[in-house]
Amino acid sequence: MRALSSSEMLQLWERGCGLHPLDQALLALAAASPGASLDSLADLPLGERNRALVRLHSDCFGSQIGGWVPCPACGEKLEFELDGAMLLSGSAATTNSVTIDGQSFRLPSSRDLALAAREIEPTHAALALVARCSLDPAAATRGWSPAQIEVIGEQMALADPLAEPRLSFACALCGHAWDELLDLAGFFWTEMEVQVRRVLREVHALARAYGWSETEILTLSEARRALYLDLVRAEMVRA
Repeated sequence: MRALSSSEMLQLWERGCGLHPLDQALLALAAASPGASLDSLADLPLGERNRALVRLHSDCFGSQIGGWVPCPACGEKLEFELDGAMLLSGSAATTNSVTIDGQSFRLPSSRDLALAAREIEPTHAALALVARCSLDPAAATRGWSPAQIEVIGEQMALADPLAEPRLSFACALCGHAWDELLDLAGFFWTEMEVQVRRVLREVHALARAYGWSETEILTLSEARRALYLDLVRAEMVRA
């Protein structure tokens, strides 16, 4: 895993723009993991994928992950910030599979989630995910009750805490309390888009000022690019 350069982020954003968030996450990890195939990354358990995303976020943007969520009761915006290192601490999966009522299930991957997401009904999607993760081929087509599916999901979440990390919130305005899913893939992609837009503004300003191409500008280090931008701004102020 390594940090992505400005040029690599632009290429990644261009490739992934408009794709499903699952695909965007895998593209990001593939770009930062030379030699790793998309297929191998797609088969990682979700918690392992999310741990890799947290490390990539730290390499590219720093360890602090922050944002805001609306209160579902009154709409008030609640800001939050957490440390990626703290998020990773103690989040490793405790096992590769779980057993319920004598049936064993492996931890779900991005590929499993993508295939289950094709189902329109949430109950059908949950059933498809359970069937995909069953380690007993003979039981993969068995019908599970909603209660059993819920227990399987709960045990998977306990076995791999970072697969579906949740944050607890309490609204100071109306007092409503709830848990919110922390979408690590979405946070990384959103932050990368902010970075990409900033870089494109810098490219635009330097191209207008010096006539350089995008490639020439992106080969400059961030420090040199910032100094040239300071010179351009100073010229604009004097003008």
